[in-house]
Parts: sequence; structure tokens; C-alpha cells
Amino acid sequence: MAGAVVIGAGPGIGQAVARRFARESMPVTLIARGAGTLKGAEPGGVPVLALTADSTDEVALRAALDRAADEFGLPDVVVYNAAIIQADRPGELPARAHLDAWAVNVVGALTAAGHVAPAMARRGSGSILITGGMPQPKAAYVSLSLGKAGVRTLVSLLDQEYGAAGVHVAGVTVAGAVAPGTAFDPDDIAEHYWRLHTQPREQWEHEVVHEGS
Repeated sequence: MAGAVVIGAGPGIGQAVARRFARESMPVTLIARGAGTLKGAEPGGVPVLALTADSTDEVALRAALDRAADEFGLPDVVVYNAAIIQADRPGELPARAHLDAWAVNVVGALTAAGHVAPAMARRGSGSILITGGMPQPKAAYVSLSLGKAGVRTLVSLLDQEYGAAGVHVAGVTVAGAVAPGTAFDPDDIAEHYWRLHTQPREQWEHEVVHEGS
């Protein structure tokens, strides 16, 4: 297997997803903005490549994805888990801050998908899984609500473009604060990613909502 790439491989969902795919003996590439995030994050028992790249830096992100492909081959699955999670009400953030949040929450996912999906389509298989949230918009989280709505639309657009060629594009919507030992335990959430990746084509889902129940 060519393995899994996790973008936004910080503590919580990103590293839990990496561990889940590693349990299936898949090589894993971890991509995070800072090297400190990756320290000690590597799952054991499989080849692991740890790379630093800011998801808003198109050149760096594409280079990291190319490095992963050089090391392990075209990925079987790419997980985009980067996000800016912040509380902000209408009118509180300046436009620049909204653009910065949108760049992480949505544009980075588009960059990653646009880089790998055409090759996956030519191969006829692959999964692109994007972490979502905010199943209902909240006025206390404007930038995040807008970003996660954008992610939901992006999943639909990518499916329109690449789904017929065998690329499974889906979102995992997390409806609460992630914390170990709670109803939003990252290890429990990670199971959704594995299940989506292994779904038969005739059973493909394009959004799974983890509600913590």
C-alpha cells in the first residue's frame, strides 16, 4: 500500500487518524506547520515520514506532497485536518484575519486535493477526507462556521470532479470539542476516516457527522 498522508497532524484528530491507518500497516506521512507538533507523534510499527509545511503555503504544501509520493508512492488516502479554531462574532475580526482563517480552513484543502486527485483519478482509486465541523453555523464562531460550510461545499465539488473516476471524497463533521476520554475522543473519531476509506464504492458516503452519542 502507498499509504496515508495526514495534513494537520497535530495532537487530537490528526495524530489519532495517523495511528488508525498505521494499525493497518500503512506507511504514514505526517505534515504539520511546526516541527514541534511532530515531535514524538510518529506511530510505531510502520514507515513514517514527518514533514513541515504550512497549509497556506502552496509551494511548501505541494512540495511536501511530492516528497511523500517520492517516498511511498501516490497516497491511497489524503486526510486534510488543518483548521483555525477561534471564537469570533460578526464584525469582530478584521478582513485580513478572515482571509487567513479561510486560507487554512478551505484553500489548503483545495490545494492538497487539486495536487493529488488527478493522479488518483488516473489510477482509478483513492480517498480524500476532510475534517469538517459546525453542522449548524454559530454566531459565536463566524470564521469557523464559514470555513466549515466551505469545506462541505468543497467536498461536493471535488466529488463532482473526481468521484466518477474512483476518488472517494468525504468529510468528517465533528460536532463538539475534541478531547480524549470524552464523547469526542479523537481515537473514536478516527474510526470514521478508516471506515470511509474502506467503503465499497456502491456504499460511499460523503459526510459523516460525529455527534458524540
